[in-house]
Amino acid sequence: MAKGRKSNASTADSNIVASSQTNMTRRRDPMTPPPATGVTLGPKKIINAAPSLQNSKPGLYPNARLTIPRAIGIAGAKLEAACPGLFSGLLPALFSWGLTVGLIFGGCCSNVYTLEAIVKDEPDSGFLLTFTQFVVTALFTWPAHFSASHPPFYLKPRAVPLTRWIPNIVLFWVVNVLNNLAFRYRISVPIHIILRSGGSVTTMLVGFCWGNRYSRVRVISVALLTVGITLAAYSDAQSKGKTNPSLSDSPNSTASFVTGLLILLIAQILSAVMGLYTQKIYSQYGSHWLENLFYIHSLSLPLFLICLPFLPFLRLQVARLASSPSIFIFPSTPLPKAYLWKVSPFFFAPFHHLVPYIKLAVPITQIRIPSLLAILGANALTQYLCIRGVNMLGARTSALGVSIVLNIRKLISLLISIWLFGNQLPLGVLAGAGVVFGSGALYAWDGGSDRGRRMGRKKSKSY
Repeated sequence: MAKGRKSNASTADSNIVASSQTNMTRRRDPMTPPPATGVTLGPKKIINAAPSLQNSKPGLYPNARLTIPRAIGIAGAKLEAACPGLFSGLLPALFSWGLTVGLIFGGCCSNVYTLEAIVKDEPDSGFLLTFTQFVVTALFTWPAHFSASHPPFYLKPRAVPLTRWIPNIVLFWVVNVLNNLAFRYRISVPIHIILRSGGSVTTMLVGFCWGNRYSRVRVISVALLTVGITLAAYSDAQSKGKTNPSLSDSPNSTASFVTGLLILLIAQILSAVMGLYTQKIYSQYGSHWLENLFYIHSLSLPLFLICLPFLPFLRLQVARLASSPSIFIFPSTPLPKAYLWKVSPFFFAPFHHLVPYIKLAVPITQIRIPSLLAILGANALTQYLCIRGVNMLGARTSALGVSIVLNIRKLISLLISIWLFGNQLPLGVLAGAGVVFGSGALYAWDGGSDRGRRMGRKKSKSY
């Protein structure tokens, strides 16, 4: 019996040694699958080496070199730690505001420049201008709303009901058609700017009828701004001699000019109503300005079919622009200033003193582009940039604030035009510029004080 117990003990000891060797083998080989005998291995331990790496010295790891992306990341982390919210709030906000201001003052100012270049040669092309601008803007905004999973129109679901956009669509179409149609009635671009500078006044008057109330400081700032932009535009028109002296030559001329004034007045009132209505939609459904931009342009295109009697006139406008002097571009051939001046004196006048020639290189033999059609394409593109910036601004501020910024932009357009064409800056333009910028600063100061008072009321209520 003792001998049997001893043999059993030796057998058990050998089994324990064998199982321990097997376990050691499994520990050495991490790719070995778990045993099928029902024995489960414990959870795999994860070693956190972050503390040791943080406390390590660079000299111990020669391969961990400080690269430019790593240095930028370290600097960004330190800035974020020192100024919380810098990258998550402040810089994106500054970039967004900078983009908005850049689109408005860059796109809109260049748009006025191309508009004047076309209207000076073809004043009856307002309807074609409106149609081209709507088509280009609709095409540029369509990809952001395309969705292959939503047939039959393949458009993403709207954040705002379509019925709420319909009044905005009709108002926007009518305002743009009227503004461009006014050029047929002896309305020059400076006079156009003068009359449209009353946008802040009409916005305030319509807003008052809408139920909005404005402080005395804002009323004074809007009145001063209107006086300043009117003075600057009128002085510019006087200095350039663009005021039409033949308005009083015949009753027909006077009647045509008065008709143009009435058209612009109606457009200003409708524009003020549209701005307040858009502000109401944004306050109810959120600031979906890109959706607004797409639908007011794309769904306005069928409205041009209403103007079927104007279609032959539209074809005539296209034919006139296509018959303008062409721009010939040859490979690596400089275009002299004299040739550009002959093609379009008004459009190329600002660049007459900037460069001795313009050198263009293309990989084909020859390109023939009618100059006014090329300017028309530039006008439509800059109009898209301008209206995109205006809608971005409308999603951030009130209708009156948008009108204030646009009036300042009109003055900048005049100043840039004067500088590019080499004209002397009249005293009236300088005075108007001072009044406009002063009134804009007054309006901004009153807006900041209003926000401060509202924040003070909220804090007092919370206590």
